[in-house]
Amino acid sequence: MELFNVVFRTLFFYFFITLAYRIMGKREVGQLGIIDLIVSILIAELVAISIENNKDSIFLTILPISLLVVLELVLAYISIKSRTFRTIFGGKPSLIIANGKINYREMVKQRYSMDDLLLSLRQKEIRNIEDVEYAFLEPNGKLSVFKYNFFKLKSAYPMPLIVDGRVQDKALKYIRKTKAWLEMELSYKKLKIKDVFYAFYRNKKIYIVKKSETI
Repeated sequence: MELFNVVFRTLFFYFFITLAYRIMGKREVGQLGIIDLIVSILIAELVAISIENNKDSIFLTILPISLLVVLELVLAYISIKSRTFRTIFGGKPSLIIANGKINYREMVKQRYSMDDLLLSLRQKEIRNIEDVEYAFLEPNGKLSVFKYNFFKLKSAYPMPLIVDGRVQDKALKYIRKTKAWLEMELSYKKLKIKDVFYAFYRNKKIYIVKKSETI
């Protein structure tokens, strides 16, 4: 009877957790953020405890897992609406290589070693760092790489100046511009910062997506 109970709980939680992750919309493990990872660990622990303590009611495990799923959905919604929340709990990309030069200060800040960098480049079949124009360390730990073009001509990376209606001060500093300059450029288009959903700077031009143009 106890063996049957263990088998039943194992099969039940297999399908229950599969359904829960389908509801949460999760993909690969490497794409999980901090909150997603915490929720996954807690769910795994709850299931393990429930299978081990098979005499306890199964609902004592279903309830906290359901609560975690609801919490995950709520936090995901808040993350979409609030960039501040998303930055605090999810992090933001770090520029590791810019214009072919390694940003050692940022690597130290992110505790990202040269061995980590070389490993990530090898996984992308890149032999030399000199072939890389830009590289970003994403919040999930993966490295996004932009290689030089065939003639190794410098290209301006599209710097995000406004994201979700918020000015990106670091991007402005990188292109040696000020918030006053940005407001002036927007005024030429009869726009204010609050009217802009996304704007990026490339080749001395500003490209804008207005909030009214988003769904």
